[in-house]
Amino acid sequence: MSRTLPSPQFWAGKRVFLTGHTGFKGGWLALWLSQIGATLRGYALAPNSTPDFFSICGVEGKLHHEIADIRDAAMLTHAIKEFAPDIVLHLAAQPLVRASYAQPLETYSTNIMGTANLLDAVRQTPSVQVTIIVTSDKVYSESTTAHAETARLGGHDPYSASKACAELVAASFPLSTEQKLATVRGGNVIGGGDWSAERLLPDFFRAMAAGEFLTIRSPNAIRPWQHVLDPLCGYLLAAEHLWNGTARRSVWNFGPPAASEVSVEKIIGRLCEIWGSGAFYTVEPQPDAPHEAPVLRLNAEKARRELGWQPGALDVALTATAAWYRAFMAKAPMQAFTLAQIEAYCRHD
Repeated sequence: MSRTLPSPQFWAGKRVFLTGHTGFKGGWLALWLSQIGATLRGYALAPNSTPDFFSICGVEGKLHHEIADIRDAAMLTHAIKEFAPDIVLHLAAQPLVRASYAQPLETYSTNIMGTANLLDAVRQTPSVQVTIIVTSDKVYSESTTAHAETARLGGHDPYSASKACAELVAASFPLSTEQKLATVRGGNVIGGGDWSAERLLPDFFRAMAAGEFLTIRSPNAIRPWQHVLDPLCGYLLAAEHLWNGTARRSVWNFGPPAASEVSVEKIIGRLCEIWGSGAFYTVEPQPDAPHEAPVLRLNAEKARRELGWQPGALDVALTATAAWYRAFMAKAPMQAFTLAQIEAYCRHD
């Protein structure tokens, strides 16, 4: 089955309100949407890493950029009503499991009440036809089986629980009968420009840049790895599907096939092969580390069947990610390089 891609004809001229555009996934999505002709307004906190994708890739020049907090309901409502978007894509979040143990109240208030604030603003803005709420593969109760969208929600850590609660908020929030809504649950994403703390691939590339060994703490943990453009493609297809269809509410998983559900150590071993000279790692388990699910798997058959969505191969994702960081280290023009990677993805390269 060939990969279905977002339609430039659909997105050209659409007014899109994007939260979280200063983050890793949000920055990639902003560049892609601008490339296919959407009119964008971004609403997010300032980038929280140094360096950061937003600045390096010149994302600010691609949209109306606003630094603000989704927990400020009045400001968020004003921004959405003033822009009068056709589509809202909600990516803003506290996105890290380990950070959620240190900052549980910030995690809950951002991921739960931030989502409620956004939906209340949408409810007050008649121009909005479609809203996509991005949650996580971690919304499900822990299991070694591949979760379908009907699986039980849960969460052993504040991040996972907050995202499961965001799902419940979205499912129950009273929107107008003309407004359509979906939640989307993506697997672990990799790709150029992620400098988040305590994430596997950013840690690897930081170690390579410093000429150090990478230390991995959970070598046997299994995750549904995919390139960042795979779930972003799914989010855009989901918005198109809702816009053109009759269903008012839906939910989709976006995760790779079983061949891409591999352990942390296998991912790093293959990445060392791709990187070549100087790439090494050591294993130092942390038995007292905060709990994280040992296995995460997603069943994305619904997205494949209804949206024609297909993820790329894991090796292609790893190679593209390594190429991005090599280009960055070589001081290449990174907006152009990133847009070229988006174009290659759309050509199925």
